[in-house]
Amino acid sequence: MSRFLIATAAALGLALGAAGSAQAADSKQVYDFYCAQCHGTDGKGKGINVTKDFATDPRNLTSSSEMEKRSDEDLRGVIKDGGPSISKSALMPHWRSTLTADEVEGLVKYIRKLCDCKGK
Repeated sequence: MSRFLIATAAALGLALGAAGSAQAADSKQVYDFYCAQCHGTDGKGKGINVTKDFATDPRNLTSSSEMEKRSDEDLRGVIKDGGPSISKSALMPHWRSTLTADEVEGLVKYIRKLCDCKGK
């Protein structure tokens, strides 16, 4: 294999690795902007919008026992179509017109990282 091909393959590998890291950082930024106000920056459901008279407790996204009950498709659905799409609170807004498919997919992966669990 020529040195050129080896160098090209190495550069491509570095670029793909950087893209993956950038996507992870982007997913956290998307989460922090759209989700953390209710779910908290740590995912425990105690965001700055949650007050003692808040009508419902936002989901604790770090609870493995609760989050493993939901499939990735459930998570995509609730992100895109809001709480009522999975028989949960209407206070969970839909983001279908706001987030891209890649952003939704990134959020699903980020939430799975928060709960350290896989869905059903």
